[in-house]
Order: sequence, then structure tokens, then C-alpha cells
Amino acid sequence: MRLLSLRRSLHIITTNFTLTPFYSSMAANTATGDLISPSTTKLGWIGTGVMGSSMCSHLLKAGYAINVFTRTQSKAQSLLSMGAHWFDSPRSVASQSDVVFSIVGYPSDVRHVMLDPTTGALSGLRPRGVLVDMTTSDPSLAEEIHAAAASAGCFSIDAPVSGGDRGARSASLSIFAGGEQSVVNRLTPLFDRLGRVYYMGGPGKGQFCKLGNQVTIASTMVGLCEGLIYAHKAGLDLSNYLNAISTGAAGSKSLDLYGNRILNRDFEAGFYVNHFVKDLGICLRECQNMGLALPGLALAQQLYLSLKAHGEGDLGTQALVLALERLNNISLEPTKSDSKGEKEA
Repeated sequence: MRLLSLRRSLHIITTNFTLTPFYSSMAANTATGDLISPSTTKLGWIGTGVMGSSMCSHLLKAGYAINVFTRTQSKAQSLLSMGAHWFDSPRSVASQSDVVFSIVGYPSDVRHVMLDPTTGALSGLRPRGVLVDMTTSDPSLAEEIHAAAASAGCFSIDAPVSGGDRGARSASLSIFAGGEQSVVNRLTPLFDRLGRVYYMGGPGKGQFCKLGNQVTIASTMVGLCEGLIYAHKAGLDLSNYLNAISTGAAGSKSLDLYGNRILNRDFEAGFYVNHFVKDLGICLRECQNMGLALPGLALAQQLYLSLKAHGEGDLGTQALVLALERLNNISLEPTKSDSKGEKEA
């Protein structure tokens, strides 16, 4: 009798630990569609700039069929040579896709490519299709797209990313997702090809997380550039200085990504000043809505705006050092005499 009772107990325990998750998974998949794989899922991609081109290429290499739209077809040529298919509007892309990604410049661009009643992706998306906007944009717009998609029998996820051009190329982006968690879970095989996804909550929460990320980066970049200005004025070797502080409490991702770029006067955009000014402006508007005072954020935005005023909006965010150089009437760029001295030494 004791042996029979033990067998029954083991049967109950085994059933609880194996069957319940299986049935829960089935229910989630039934609610949001079939499992995603290269053999079952066609993807759409809108926007092939500095970030989008690399991100889309990872999905192509994984075997997914991808339909592409960008305003300038030549910017998608590398993807087309890898097997992507060109379409002439977001609507036509969506009509042939199960999941449509977008990563464009500004909220106005997001609204146009997603919601335009004539050419927008939602107007061509089939029921149960999914829109995934990876642009840094307004949380309120993410909520609006989510509501419009739901009304059309579709799904929408806001999934902005952090990691810059290097993160896009190495598929190591941080992805901040907002919307239904079951849909985010279903999309994980796709997100895994681009980086690591973090579920942040309902519609718009992915955007809120990215804006918080930008607040942090803004002040970090100010600190990095001010530290370099200070070290230069103190007569330190800047390369040695960066190496020394990088392993201590001052170390940061921004220092790793941009420290040597600044020293090498490499201001090529991994993330445009123009787009960062846009992001910080959204942050400040949300602060006003929340009744928040973030003076570090406001200062950083003013410094980046000064870069735009000098025609430097198409440089990368590391160009912030130029604004601080102008404020202090100095330059970190090595002079000819410095180079001569190094050769003689």
C-alpha cells in the first residue's frame, strides 16, 4: 500500500512539473500564431540606415525571407545582394510579411511608415500580423500604434534598442520591449538574432525604458568628454589616462565605445547627433508631463544642440567633445609639434 501511494505521489508531482508548462506554452502560441522560424515566417524590414542594415542582415543570414523598403533604394543594395526583396512602400512590404520591423529616424517617420492610411504598413498587414517598431520614439505614439493594430486584428510591439552601430554589427544590442508579453515571447527567436530582449511592460514601456537609457548616456557622455578636457589641461597623456580609469569606477560602456574614437578624432556616426537631440527632446517633454526636473539632461541637450548649430548634426554622439573644446578654447587634437616630439623621443 505504501509503495502504491508513493507511485501516485510521484505521478502527481511529475505531471505538475512537465505537463502544465507544456499546455501553457501551447495556449500562448495559439493566442498569437504559429511558432516563428525561417520556414514559416516572412519578415518585412523598413529602414536600412546605420543600424537597420546590420540588424536586417543578421536575420537574412539566419535564413529568413525578408521584404525591404527604404526611401532610397540604393541604401538597401547590400541587403538585396544577400537575397532580400525590394518593395516600393511599407504597405506592399507588410502585405507579403508576417512580422514587419521598422527602424527609422523620427516619430513623424514612424507615424508615416506605420499608420499612413494609403501607404503605411498597418494598412497592408494581414490579421494576426505583427508590427515591431525599433525606432526611439514617443511612448504615446507606441500606444497609438498598438491601439490601431489591435483594432485591425493585429499586434504591435515597441522595441527600441541600445548598443550603437557596433552593437548592431555584432548582434549584441539591448532590446527594450513593450506590448503583450506573449507576443514578445513569440518574437524571441528573432530578437535573439539581434541581441538580448528585455520585456518592460505594456505598450509604450519599451520606449520609456529607452528614454531612461538616453538620460543615463547623455550625462555619461558629458562626464567622459569633460574628464578628457580636464586630463588634457592637466598635462596627462590621454591614452594612458583612458586606460587607467577604464578599469576603475569611472569605467563605462561609453568610455569603451567612444574613448579612443574621440582621441583619434573619429566622429563618424554610430548614432547621429541629430537623432540624439531628438531623443533628449522627447525625454524632456516626458519630464514635463511627469513633473520631473533633470538638470543634467537639460544641460546635455543644450550642448548637443550647440553641435547642431555648428552644422555637426550628422556626426556621432562622441562629437560632444567639440562643444566642450569650443567652450574652453582648447583642442585635444595632437599638434604637429606634439607629433614631432614623439618621433624625436
